[in-house]
Amino acid sequence: MITGYVIGESLRPGAVFEPRGLRLRKVSRVDVGASATDGQPRLWTFVEWESDADDVAGLADALADVLEPANGWYADFTAGDERVVAFAGTVFRYRLGDEAGRAEAIAYGRSVGTPEHQLDWKE
Repeated sequence: MITGYVIGESLRPGAVFEPRGLRLRKVSRVDVGASATDGQPRLWTFVEWESDADDVAGLADALADVLEPANGWYADFTAGDERVVAFAGTVFRYRLGDEAGRAEAIAYGRSVGTPEHQLDWKE
């Protein structure tokens, strides 16, 4: 089972995220207040999803294709013992607990403008 979420506001205008086998788990609207930075809205829409599909690469690429490149937006998910972090046009995959793999994804996030306090995905 693959589980993850995407922030609605992180999608490029006109982008459509609809991989095969995707199921909606929950949609919530959150006031992130101080977590939002210049160029990011205060209100975020969290779209939680799951999938039984085994095409991890296809799902990761689908996310990387729809994310807005400005402001370092990313989406992440777990697939078994693997963490997948997708930025616009770029995907990182590493085993849970792999500090070097996590550090590489975080460094990339910093390089594309992801605020430091938002580079906090769970392991």
